[in-house]
Amino acid sequence: MKWVYPTKAGGGGNGEGKVVVFKSKLKWVGLFGLVLSAFSIFTHFLLARYTDGFAISEYKSSITIFSWRPIFENAADLSTATALHRRLWAPVRDLDSLHPYANPRANYVAPASQSNGFVFVRIRGGFHEIRNSICDVVVVARLLNATLVIPEIQSTTSSKGISTEFKSFAYLYSEDQFIAALADDIKIVKTLPKDLKGARRKKEIPSFKVPNSASPYFYIHHVLPVLNRHSVVELVVPDGGCLQALLPPHLEEYQRLRCRVAFHALKFRHEVEELATKILYRLRASGRPFIAYDPGMTRDALAYHGCAELFQDVHTELIQHKRAWMIKRGIVKGNLTVDSAEQNLNGLCPLMPEEIGILLRAYGYSWDTIIYVSGGEVFGGQKKLIPLHAMFENVVDRTSLSMPWELNKMYGREANLVDKHPKTSSPPVKEEKKKPDAWKKSGPRPRPLPPPPARAKYPYNIEGWWGWVAESDNEPESTVMELRTNAHKLLWEAIDYMICVEADVFVPGFDRDGRGNPNFASLVMGHRLYQFPVSKTFRIDRKEVTRHLEDIRDHFYQANHTWITSLRRHLRKHLVDGLTDELTKSKPHSFLSFPIPECSCSRKVSVNASSPLHDVLRTTQRCPSWMDADVASPPGDKETEEDDAAEDDSDPLLFRQIGESNEGGVEMSNKEETTQMEDQEELEGGER
Repeated sequence: MKWVYPTKAGGGGNGEGKVVVFKSKLKWVGLFGLVLSAFSIFTHFLLARYTDGFAISEYKSSITIFSWRPIFENAADLSTATALHRRLWAPVRDLDSLHPYANPRANYVAPASQSNGFVFVRIRGGFHEIRNSICDVVVVARLLNATLVIPEIQSTTSSKGISTEFKSFAYLYSEDQFIAALADDIKIVKTLPKDLKGARRKKEIPSFKVPNSASPYFYIHHVLPVLNRHSVVELVVPDGGCLQALLPPHLEEYQRLRCRVAFHALKFRHEVEELATKILYRLRASGRPFIAYDPGMTRDALAYHGCAELFQDVHTELIQHKRAWMIKRGIVKGNLTVDSAEQNLNGLCPLMPEEIGILLRAYGYSWDTIIYVSGGEVFGGQKKLIPLHAMFENVVDRTSLSMPWELNKMYGREANLVDKHPKTSSPPVKEEKKKPDAWKKSGPRPRPLPPPPARAKYPYNIEGWWGWVAESDNEPESTVMELRTNAHKLLWEAIDYMICVEADVFVPGFDRDGRGNPNFASLVMGHRLYQFPVSKTFRIDRKEVTRHLEDIRDHFYQANHTWITSLRRHLRKHLVDGLTDELTKSKPHSFLSFPIPECSCSRKVSVNASSPLHDVLRTTQRCPSWMDADVASPPGDKETEEDDAAEDDSDPLLFRQIGESNEGGVEMSNKEETTQMEDQEELEGGER
């Protein structure tokens, strides 16, 4: 049977058919649009997930939202002509005759075509120890006429959970730049030949655990004969620095080689320099100068110098535990219990962030000064920085000037080591053993009861410092995540290093590490002294400054004019006089902390014998004539510093409220009025 549909007369069926076809086309168009939208969303998801191209990076950079928004009292006030600005930010004119000059001076020949063999080096330690060690091994390779294999940095091997995109040395520094910059000094290869690689895996090549600050005699009479016999030696550098800092006069060219390595050959890899440059740009975006501050408050340094009692409760116990560990291994020769107050008065402990804030405010820096806090670790946590944040509004660090995706790009692709759903082990259920009936019916026994069983240890109650401090005298073994974090700290300190070197003012809180040697801050001061001798670097005499601070300990924030004047004189004086202290205290332990006069030249023929720089600069050689035109001093540097040295009439309060004072109805001349305003501005550090 067939169904017959009725139709209207007069051709009305064609119009209705067209309507049906039109609706059908609309459905297909809508379906195609949905499919196209889903494909577009999927494509954008893939691009966002897997593309790290330049365009994507630039787009991300343009929409970055930072947690820091600078706050200024007067955003339009950027005048550099005032006496206050010159005192706070102007270059140190006493050092304007120095110029970096690490080129060879004497009969310095290129490396011989035939070397005595290969030197393979494994380096341990933190950022400053690695940097010192690399410079030393280059000098050792030149001394032995050996081919240097790119050093292996133990903290950055792939077993530490870091990205496999980078080899050990290349995780921190650029290998190509390192090889090219030292081509005229030594031969450098990236890896050992295949036959020697196999011998190293089988541990068949001779190895030396190099003592700290070994002499050239050690390498010439102990290492060189072995190198000549086996054509390869392995050097293990455990403590940072494998060659003594002060070399004999006839080896002065090797000191300049150290400078060429540290300041020209050791360039950080591209991703690190790119992020550091971005952070520097963000710091200077407001058009104002900034201060870089390195606290130097690490647990190792505090334990070595006996500064535990400067902290409270938990942190004191942690420092004492570390000191006991150091004494057990012979790192510390003193007693476990030390009078921290006496150590602090002798300048052997770091200046706390609160004390640094007091010094800067007393010197004249206002509450809206930008301060960049460097360092991968501030022992005691962020609460130690709270007083500094209270005194200065614009205190920032690496985390507040960068985004997580920027740091992840620098780290490279890393395996996920964190289990999102960790298995928590519950205490075992106590099972009661069935005892025989005869045991239950027996009477009391004359024997003593056995000791109670040892308390079971579960992960949930031995986690954190309270577990391992109480359970063992040893430091806990590092997990893979902690090893990865230690590798990341090297990159963080590399960023901080670049920013501190470029800063307008640098303030070190402490200049010694956990072995009593110059630390990160000392390397920064040495680099600034080499590259920017006139840059303002506060070389603080901690013993003298601590004495000043003790005078107002009971009224920290109400210092009088006499105290402020005395402190300012001391800080200004030690901008130059501190060099003499560095020459005698830091240079014998680390050449890079004080690379002059070997790596500098002077544009002055002679130095006044009464000048504090006489002992430092008297052996500095005259700069070549071709430098004179390039390094001429700018006219602004020739102004007198009478206005800098002149002390002002002050308010008895160090932290005055903005808008206070300067009352009086006496009409003054323009010059006197300007002087009064400058003097008031110098002391005006009022809270908002």
